[in-house]
Amino acid sequence: MADYDIADTVDITDVVCPVTFVKAKVAIEELDDGDVLDVHMNDGEPVQNVPRSMKEEGHQILKLIDNKDGTYDLIVKKVGE
Repeated sequence: MADYDIADTVDITDVVCPVTFVKAKVAIEELDDGDVLDVHMNDGEPVQNVPRSMKEEGHQILKLIDNKDGTYDLIVKKVGE
């Protein structure tokens, strides 16, 4: 059982970097502080760049889940300023 509740999900499997982070950033900005976002993304550049960029923005990475199908789910908690 997860110790967080997902407030919203954004699927960025249909876009390429750097648009992947832009879409994830817009989605998390729409949430309230403390809310959790699930970012569904492809393996490769998104998995390398989106978690790093979210952390650089000050958000908390809770989990990176390998779905074993070439996609991942990044669970991110929004941290306010």
